[in-house]
Amino acid sequence: MSALHPLLPSLAHRQLVGLVGFGAFGRLIAHHLAPHAALRIHDPYLPAGTLAAHLAADAGPEAVAADLPSVAACPVVILATPVASLAEAARALAPHLRPGTLVVDVGSVKMGPAAILQEELPADVEILATHPLFGPQSARVGARDGAGNGIRGLKVAVCPIRGRCGLWAAAFLRRVLGLDVIVTTPEAHDRAMASVQGLTHLIAKVLVAMEPLPTRMTTRSFDLLMQAVGMVRHDAPDVFHAIERANPYAAPVRQRFFALAGQLDAELAREAVHAEPARLAS
Repeated sequence: MSALHPLLPSLAHRQLVGLVGFGAFGRLIAHHLAPHAALRIHDPYLPAGTLAAHLAADAGPEAVAADLPSVAACPVVILATPVASLAEAARALAPHLRPGTLVVDVGSVKMGPAAILQEELPADVEILATHPLFGPQSARVGARDGAGNGIRGLKVAVCPIRGRCGLWAAAFLRRVLGLDVIVTTPEAHDRAMASVQGLTHLIAKVLVAMEPLPTRMTTRSFDLLMQAVGMVRHDAPDVFHAIERANPYAAPVRQRFFALAGQLDAELAREAVHAEPARLAS
C-alpha cells in the first residue's frame, strides 16, 4: 500500500503534513487540517514571534514551526505561497523532497503553477494542483452548514498532475473535510476562473473605489452584491494580480466585459439625446 494511504480516515494514525506559507490562507488550511494531521509549518517571511502566535491560534497543539528540510520530509507538503513566488518556493523545496512525496499547491490559477511544479520538482515526486474555491472571508459566510468558519459543502478544484496519490487526497477532501471536489484540468480551470473570479474581483474593485455607497436604503439584490464584495475586499493584492494577470484567459474576458459596458453606456447616451427633443416638444 502507498505510504500516503493514511490520508484516508479509516487509518488510525495521524498524517504528518508540511505547510509552506502561513499567511491568511495558510492559517485557514492549518485550522481545518489540525484535527486530522500533525502539521510542520515553515514561513521564512514571518518573524518567529508572529509565527508562534499564529500556530497557537490556528494550527492546534501538535503543530510546530520547522525548517524547510523538516517540512519537506513530510509525506504530504502543501505550498500555500503566492503564485508569483511559487517557483522560488518549489526550487528551495526540491532538494529536500523524498521520492513519493505528494506536493500540493493551492493557487488561484492552475496552468502556470502546474507547469512550474513539473519543471522544478524531482520526477519521483507526485503533484496535485488544487484551488479551494473559497477564502478566509467566504469560508466564514459561505458555508452551507451554517457553522462558524465551516467549509463543509464548499468547492475545491483538483487537478491531478503527476502520480496517483492525489486521488487519495481528493478522497480525504471529500470524505473528511466534506468539500465538493471537482476533478478537472488546469486549462479547464483557468478558462472557467477567468469569468468566475476575474469578473467578481474586477467588479468588486470598482465598487470599493466608488465607496461610500448606500447602506440603509438598499434592495436585497444590492445587499447580495455588496456581500460578494465583502468576501474579496480584504484579499491580498497578489491574489487579485494572480487572477487578472497570471490567468491567460482573464484578459479577453475582461476586455469583452468593458467593451459590452461601453456599448451599453453609448446606447444609454443615444437614448438620452433622442429623448430630450421629445421632452421639449411636449
